[in-house]
Amino acid sequence: MEVLQAKDGAKIHYLRLGKGSPIIFLHGWSASAKDWLPFASALADYHEVICWDARGHGGHPLNPETSTHVREMAADLQLLMQHHDLDNALLVGHSMGALTLWQYVQDFGCERLAGVCIIDQSPKLVTDGQWQNGIYGKFNQADNQRLIETLREDFAEGLLQLVANGYNRKSYENYNRNSRGFQQMREHLQTLDGEPLVQCWESLTAADYRDVLPLISAPALLIYGDESQFYSQAVAEYVRDRIPNAELHIYEKADHSPQLFHRERFIWELQKFARKIAQPD
Repeated sequence: MEVLQAKDGAKIHYLRLGKGSPIIFLHGWSASAKDWLPFASALADYHEVICWDARGHGGHPLNPETSTHVREMAADLQLLMQHHDLDNALLVGHSMGALTLWQYVQDFGCERLAGVCIIDQSPKLVTDGQWQNGIYGKFNQADNQRLIETLREDFAEGLLQLVANGYNRKSYENYNRNSRGFQQMREHLQTLDGEPLVQCWESLTAADYRDVLPLISAPALLIYGDESQFYSQAVAEYVRDRIPNAELHIYEKADHSPQLFHRERFIWELQKFARKIAQPD
Protein backbone atom coordinates (compact mmCIF):
# COMPACT_ATOMS: atom_id res chain seq x y z
CA MET A 1 0.00 0.00 0.00
CA GLU A 2 1.32 3.43 -0.96
CA VAL A 3 1.07 6.49 1.27
CA LEU A 4 0.66 10.16 0.38
CA GLN A 5 0.80 12.92 2.99
CA ALA A 6 -1.73 15.72 2.79
CA LYS A 7 -0.93 19.32 3.67
CA ASP A 8 -2.45 18.95 7.14
CA GLY A 9 -0.31 15.88 7.86
CA ALA A 10 -2.98 13.26 7.25
CA LYS A 11 -1.59 10.16 5.57
CA ILE A 12 -3.63 8.86 2.65
CA HIS A 13 -3.19 5.12 2.09
CA TYR A 14 -4.03 3.64 -1.29
CA LEU A 15 -3.46 0.67 -3.58
CA ARG A 16 -2.51 1.05 -7.21
CA LEU A 17 -2.46 -1.73 -9.79
CA GLY A 18 -2.60 -2.23 -13.54
CA LYS A 19 -1.80 0.05 -16.47
CA GLY A 20 -3.95 2.08 -18.79
CA SER A 21 -6.53 4.82 -18.42
CA PRO A 22 -7.04 5.58 -14.71
CA ILE A 23 -10.02 4.48 -12.64
CA ILE A 24 -10.24 5.69 -9.03
CA PHE A 25 -12.62 3.91 -6.66
CA LEU A 26 -14.05 5.94 -3.77
CA HIS A 27 -15.63 3.83 -1.02
CA GLY A 28 -18.59 4.50 1.25
CA TRP A 29 -18.76 5.76 4.81
CA SER A 30 -17.13 3.38 7.34
CA ALA A 31 -15.81 1.20 4.48
CA SER A 32 -12.28 0.94 3.05
CA ALA A 33 -10.21 0.19 -0.04
CA LYS A 34 -10.73 -3.53 0.54
CA ASP A 35 -14.35 -3.23 -0.59
CA TRP A 36 -13.18 -2.42 -4.10
CA LEU A 37 -10.36 -4.96 -4.53
CA PRO A 38 -12.43 -7.62 -6.35
CA PHE A 39 -13.49 -4.99 -8.88
CA ALA A 40 -10.03 -3.46 -9.16
CA SER A 41 -8.48 -6.83 -9.94
CA ALA A 42 -11.02 -7.45 -12.69
CA LEU A 43 -10.27 -4.09 -14.33
CA ALA A 44 -6.49 -3.95 -13.90
CA ASP A 45 -5.75 -5.65 -17.22
CA TYR A 46 -6.87 -2.53 -19.08
CA HIS A 47 -6.68 0.27 -16.51
CA GLU A 48 -4.51 1.80 -13.84
CA VAL A 49 -6.78 1.27 -10.86
CA ILE A 50 -6.50 3.13 -7.56
CA CYS A 51 -8.42 2.27 -4.39
CA TRP A 52 -7.90 4.42 -1.33
CA ASP A 53 -8.74 4.46 2.32
CA ALA A 54 -10.31 7.88 2.77
CA ARG A 55 -8.98 9.81 5.77
CA GLY A 56 -10.48 8.48 8.99
CA HIS A 57 -11.16 5.13 7.32
CA GLY A 58 -9.27 1.87 6.88
CA GLY A 59 -8.07 1.63 10.48
CA HIS A 60 -5.05 3.88 9.98
CA PRO A 61 -3.91 6.06 12.90
CA LEU A 62 -5.28 9.57 12.69
CA ASN A 63 -4.04 12.71 14.39
CA PRO A 64 -6.87 13.91 16.69
CA GLU A 65 -6.61 17.39 15.17
CA THR A 66 -6.99 16.08 11.62
CA SER A 67 -10.29 16.89 9.93
CA THR A 68 -12.39 14.13 8.36
CA HIS A 69 -14.60 16.63 6.55
CA VAL A 70 -15.64 15.63 3.04
CA ARG A 71 -14.00 18.85 1.79
CA GLU A 72 -10.62 17.50 2.95
CA MET A 73 -11.30 14.20 1.20
CA ALA A 74 -11.88 16.06 -2.07
CA ALA A 75 -8.59 17.91 -1.55
CA ASP A 76 -6.88 14.57 -0.91
CA LEU A 77 -8.29 13.28 -4.19
CA GLN A 78 -6.95 16.28 -6.06
CA LEU A 79 -3.55 15.78 -4.41
CA LEU A 80 -3.54 12.11 -5.40
CA MET A 81 -4.36 12.92 -9.01
CA GLN A 82 -1.70 15.64 -9.15
CA HIS A 83 0.89 13.36 -7.53
CA HIS A 84 0.44 10.70 -10.20
CA ASP A 85 -0.30 13.21 -12.97
CA LEU A 86 -3.64 11.58 -13.70
CA ASP A 87 -5.77 13.05 -16.44
CA ASN A 88 -8.88 11.65 -18.11
CA ALA A 89 -9.67 9.71 -14.95
CA LEU A 90 -12.89 7.82 -14.31
CA LEU A 91 -14.06 8.39 -10.74
CA VAL A 92 -16.29 5.70 -9.25
CA GLY A 93 -18.05 6.81 -6.05
CA HIS A 94 -20.30 4.64 -3.92
CA SER A 95 -22.39 6.31 -1.21
CA MET A 96 -19.94 8.63 0.62
CA GLY A 97 -17.64 8.16 -2.37
CA ALA A 98 -20.25 9.83 -4.56
CA LEU A 99 -20.46 12.75 -2.13
CA THR A 100 -16.64 12.99 -2.23
CA LEU A 101 -16.84 13.04 -6.01
CA TRP A 102 -19.44 15.82 -6.00
CA GLN A 103 -17.37 17.82 -3.52
CA TYR A 104 -14.38 17.34 -5.83
CA VAL A 105 -16.34 18.68 -8.81
CA GLN A 106 -17.52 21.64 -6.72
CA ASP A 107 -13.99 22.53 -5.63
CA PHE A 108 -11.84 21.49 -8.61
CA GLY A 109 -14.12 21.09 -11.63
CA CYS A 110 -14.03 18.33 -14.24
CA GLU A 111 -10.77 19.20 -16.00
CA ARG A 112 -9.05 15.95 -14.99
CA LEU A 113 -12.11 13.75 -15.44
CA ALA A 114 -13.07 11.59 -18.40
CA GLY A 115 -16.19 10.35 -16.64
CA VAL A 116 -17.90 9.65 -13.34
CA CYS A 117 -19.83 6.71 -11.94
CA ILE A 118 -22.30 7.43 -9.13
CA ILE A 119 -23.59 4.50 -7.09
CA ASP A 120 -26.81 4.84 -5.05
CA GLN A 121 -26.52 8.31 -3.58
CA SER A 122 -28.55 11.47 -3.08
CA PRO A 123 -27.01 14.92 -3.47
CA LYS A 124 -28.58 15.98 -0.14
CA LEU A 125 -29.04 13.44 2.64
CA VAL A 126 -31.19 15.41 5.08
CA THR A 127 -34.78 16.12 4.11
CA ASP A 128 -36.98 19.15 4.79
CA GLY A 129 -40.30 20.57 3.71
CA GLN A 130 -39.06 21.24 0.16
CA TRP A 131 -36.79 18.20 -0.23
CA GLN A 132 -37.91 14.59 0.13
CA ASN A 133 -35.21 12.93 -1.97
CA GLY A 134 -32.84 12.33 0.92
CA ILE A 135 -32.47 9.36 3.28
CA TYR A 136 -35.74 7.34 3.59
CA GLY A 137 -37.54 10.26 1.94
CA LYS A 138 -38.13 11.54 5.48
CA PHE A 139 -34.90 12.03 7.43
CA ASN A 140 -34.91 15.57 8.76
CA GLN A 141 -32.41 17.54 10.83
CA ALA A 142 -33.91 16.33 14.13
CA ASP A 143 -33.69 12.69 12.96
CA ASN A 144 -30.07 13.24 11.99
CA GLN A 145 -29.23 14.80 15.35
CA ARG A 146 -30.73 11.80 17.15
CA LEU A 147 -28.68 9.48 14.97
CA ILE A 148 -25.48 11.41 15.71
CA GLU A 149 -26.16 11.13 19.44
CA THR A 150 -26.71 7.37 19.07
CA LEU A 151 -23.52 7.02 17.02
CA ARG A 152 -21.52 8.74 19.75
CA GLU A 153 -23.02 6.43 22.37
CA ASP A 154 -22.63 3.21 20.37
CA PHE A 155 -21.22 3.69 16.89
CA ALA A 156 -21.84 0.16 15.65
CA GLU A 157 -25.46 0.03 16.80
CA GLY A 158 -26.23 3.47 15.45
CA LEU A 159 -24.94 2.58 12.01
CA LEU A 160 -26.78 -0.75 11.96
CA GLN A 161 -30.01 1.00 12.92
CA LEU A 162 -29.47 3.44 10.05
CA VAL A 163 -29.22 0.49 7.67
CA ALA A 164 -32.19 -1.35 9.19
CA ASN A 165 -34.77 1.43 9.46
CA GLY A 166 -35.16 2.30 5.79
CA TYR A 167 -36.98 1.04 2.70
CA ASN A 168 -35.48 -2.47 2.60
CA ARG A 169 -37.78 -4.80 4.55
CA LYS A 170 -35.22 -7.62 4.55
CA SER A 171 -32.64 -5.42 6.29
CA TYR A 172 -35.22 -4.49 8.94
CA GLU A 173 -36.12 -8.14 9.55
CA ASN A 174 -32.49 -9.29 9.59
CA TYR A 175 -31.57 -6.61 12.12
CA ASN A 176 -34.43 -7.51 14.42
CA ARG A 177 -33.63 -11.22 14.37
CA ASN A 178 -29.91 -10.39 14.68
CA SER A 179 -28.94 -12.35 11.58
CA ARG A 180 -25.43 -13.64 11.13
CA GLY A 181 -24.77 -10.91 8.58
CA PHE A 182 -25.69 -8.18 11.06
CA GLN A 183 -23.65 -9.89 13.77
CA GLN A 184 -20.60 -9.85 11.47
CA MET A 185 -21.16 -6.19 10.59
CA ARG A 186 -21.50 -5.33 14.28
CA GLU A 187 -18.27 -7.15 15.15
CA HIS A 188 -16.41 -5.28 12.42
CA LEU A 189 -17.89 -1.87 13.24
CA GLN A 190 -16.98 -2.28 16.90
CA THR A 191 -13.31 -2.36 15.88
CA LEU A 192 -13.50 1.11 14.28
CA ASP A 193 -12.63 4.45 15.84
CA GLY A 194 -16.09 5.98 15.83
CA GLU A 195 -15.45 9.66 16.54
CA PRO A 196 -13.64 10.54 13.28
CA LEU A 197 -16.41 8.74 11.39
CA VAL A 198 -19.12 10.63 13.27
CA GLN A 199 -17.40 13.93 12.45
CA CYS A 200 -17.25 12.81 8.84
CA TRP A 201 -20.97 11.99 8.92
CA GLU A 202 -21.71 15.46 10.27
CA SER A 203 -19.99 16.98 7.24
CA LEU A 204 -21.78 14.62 4.82
CA THR A 205 -25.21 15.44 6.22
CA ALA A 206 -24.48 19.19 6.17
CA ALA A 207 -23.64 19.07 2.46
CA ASP A 208 -25.95 19.94 -0.43
CA TYR A 209 -24.72 19.09 -3.94
CA ARG A 210 -27.91 19.71 -5.89
CA ASP A 211 -26.36 22.74 -7.60
CA VAL A 212 -23.25 20.71 -8.47
CA LEU A 213 -25.06 18.14 -10.63
CA PRO A 214 -25.53 20.45 -13.66
CA LEU A 215 -21.82 21.36 -13.47
CA ILE A 216 -20.72 17.78 -14.24
CA SER A 217 -19.51 18.16 -17.81
CA ALA A 218 -18.07 14.64 -17.99
CA PRO A 219 -20.30 11.69 -18.97
CA ALA A 220 -21.94 9.99 -15.99
CA LEU A 221 -22.91 6.38 -15.35
CA LEU A 222 -25.51 6.05 -12.59
CA ILE A 223 -26.07 2.73 -10.78
CA TYR A 224 -28.90 2.46 -8.25
CA GLY A 225 -30.51 -0.45 -6.42
CA ASP A 226 -34.27 -0.94 -6.62
CA GLU A 227 -34.32 -2.14 -2.98
CA SER A 228 -31.95 0.47 -1.54
CA GLN A 229 -32.30 0.94 2.20
CA PHE A 230 -31.97 4.69 1.79
CA TYR A 231 -33.21 5.98 -1.56
CA SER A 232 -36.27 5.63 -3.75
CA GLN A 233 -36.11 5.48 -7.53
CA ALA A 234 -37.15 9.14 -7.55
CA VAL A 235 -33.67 9.97 -6.22
CA ALA A 236 -32.00 8.14 -9.11
CA GLU A 237 -34.23 9.92 -11.62
CA TYR A 238 -33.57 13.30 -9.99
CA VAL A 239 -29.80 12.81 -10.32
CA ARG A 240 -30.13 11.56 -13.91
CA ASP A 241 -32.27 14.50 -14.97
CA ARG A 242 -29.85 17.11 -13.62
CA ILE A 243 -26.52 15.81 -14.94
CA PRO A 244 -26.21 16.88 -18.60
CA ASN A 245 -24.87 13.57 -19.97
CA ALA A 246 -26.04 10.75 -17.71
CA GLU A 247 -27.23 7.19 -18.21
CA LEU A 248 -29.12 5.43 -15.42
CA HIS A 249 -29.15 1.71 -14.64
CA ILE A 250 -31.46 0.35 -11.93
CA TYR A 251 -30.24 -2.99 -10.57
CA GLU A 252 -33.04 -5.39 -9.65
CA LYS A 253 -33.25 -6.94 -6.19
CA ALA A 254 -30.25 -4.86 -5.11
CA ASP A 255 -29.83 -2.69 -2.02
CA HIS A 256 -27.62 0.32 -1.33
CA SER A 257 -24.64 -1.65 -2.71
CA PRO A 258 -25.96 -2.74 -6.13
CA GLN A 259 -22.43 -3.47 -7.36
CA LEU A 260 -22.22 -6.34 -4.86
CA PHE A 261 -25.54 -7.89 -5.88
CA HIS A 262 -24.70 -7.83 -9.59
CA ARG A 263 -20.90 -7.92 -9.59
CA GLU A 264 -20.38 -9.24 -13.14
CA ARG A 265 -22.96 -6.88 -14.60
CA PHE A 266 -21.39 -3.91 -12.82
CA ILE A 267 -17.89 -4.78 -14.03
CA TRP A 268 -19.14 -5.26 -17.59
CA GLU A 269 -21.07 -1.98 -17.62
CA LEU A 270 -18.19 -0.07 -16.06
CA GLN A 271 -15.77 -1.49 -18.66
CA LYS A 272 -18.20 -0.60 -21.44
CA PHE A 273 -18.56 2.94 -20.07
CA ALA A 274 -14.77 3.29 -19.75
CA ARG A 275 -14.33 2.30 -23.40
CA LYS A 276 -17.06 4.70 -24.47
CA ILE A 277 -15.53 7.73 -22.74
CA ALA A 278 -12.06 6.82 -24.01
CA GLN A 279 -13.36 6.94 -27.59
CA PRO A 280 -16.02 9.63 -27.67
CA ASP A 281 -18.07 10.13 -30.82
